[in-house]
Amino acid sequence: MSLSNAAVRDIETVIHPYTNLDTFRDTGPMIIERGEGIYVFDNGGNKYIEGLAGLWCTSLGYNEQELIDAATEQMRQIPFTHTFGGKSHERAAEAAERLKAIAPHAASKVLFCGSGSEANDQQMKLVWYYNNAKGRPNKKKFISRQRGYHGVTVASGSLTGLPANHRDFDLPIEGVLHTDCPHYYRYAEPGETEDEFTTRLAKNLEDLIIKEDPDTVAAFIAEPIMGAGGVIVPPAGYFEKIQAVLTKYDIYFIADEVICGFGRTGEMFGSQAFGMKPDSISVAKALSSAYFPIAAVTVGEDMYQAMIDESKKLGTFGHGFTYTAHPVGAAVAAKTLEIYEKRNILGHVRGIAPRFEGHVERLADHPLVGHTRAKGLIGAIELVADKSDKRSFDPKAGIAAAVVAAAQRHGLILRALAGDIVAFCPPLIITLEQVEEMFAAVHKALDEVEAMVKKDNLRAA
Repeated sequence: MSLSNAAVRDIETVIHPYTNLDTFRDTGPMIIERGEGIYVFDNGGNKYIEGLAGLWCTSLGYNEQELIDAATEQMRQIPFTHTFGGKSHERAAEAAERLKAIAPHAASKVLFCGSGSEANDQQMKLVWYYNNAKGRPNKKKFISRQRGYHGVTVASGSLTGLPANHRDFDLPIEGVLHTDCPHYYRYAEPGETEDEFTTRLAKNLEDLIIKEDPDTVAAFIAEPIMGAGGVIVPPAGYFEKIQAVLTKYDIYFIADEVICGFGRTGEMFGSQAFGMKPDSISVAKALSSAYFPIAAVTVGEDMYQAMIDESKKLGTFGHGFTYTAHPVGAAVAAKTLEIYEKRNILGHVRGIAPRFEGHVERLADHPLVGHTRAKGLIGAIELVADKSDKRSFDPKAGIAAAVVAAAQRHGLILRALAGDIVAFCPPLIITLEQVEEMFAAVHKALDEVEAMVKKDNLRAA
């Protein structure tokens, strides 16, 4: 295989996340040169639907002129200033005001940062800080969920519940616990109804809290829909039962809205789609439609007052990043939030979602597909060797990766996740016609891989 000069340069200089660094030296990168709407174009001139909105993030698509102008104008005015020591700039307040106005809880203030990983790292620090201020120095443990994804820093990577993020990185750190994943298709016991399943998971959470001692458990963090763990949509009533346990033991509830926030589920936040009542949210990705790295944590008034008390006691709030509320990022975020409102992006998603969800659901008829799930404009299919007993393919066969590769040959970029799961998450601006185009490519890809499975007898137990 002959690699272009650009590919060779990349191989010799860049480390790629979530990539087999050994085989990558032979295959090289796919180099994307430009984008327009929901489409991207590689350096060979090939056109693709960006079916995962980049990494669940490019909500308004590519080459959105209002966002480009917002960044350009801010660059001309003041390209950088910081927010340390009481300094600020107008865009920081504008972005914070817009986020507070739509947050799914009573947000008092906003603490900006650069990524979803940093946001969840901040969440952990703030909860520790808060409990110290409240005279509860032992209430520090965090509970996350198996297959949850909350980032890759030492703290947020510990919250993540995926083995590949822990193995040989010496994670998770002490004080981070993981409870059950609410994936009914995979983890329900024989004959167990969804209601019985969610009741069991809530009881398991309570048992874990009691075992650890409620006075040592500080917070629970959850994605409304689990993204990188498999686009796992929780069963009805799940969060209601979980919330009751958290309330009983005075445990702070953090909603990781990094993927679900800003309309992805058909509600402005995933918390609203699933009846969650968080004390705080983490946002990133679609906060700026990924046009600039920016993220944020919202805090309630009680948390803010505790931060004031600690700052008074210690002489400063000893946390922050050089790029906290970066003026260009804040300008792009403020404009993105303005666009969501003035263009009624939420209404658009609600109009498109039934078609999208219907296409995902009908993929269950394909011989390769064991399970489908979708909500709003996010969905996934889980591929199996045998539908009757949900038996998986040998992981070495790489069935989901094969489907993604086939889709790419047909002009669609998707993502394969662990467990032979293929994820869909197009830009929120996708049209009905483009949904049809997208799933036409999906069907072609599935048919190609099914033919390969039959030819190579890959269903053999």
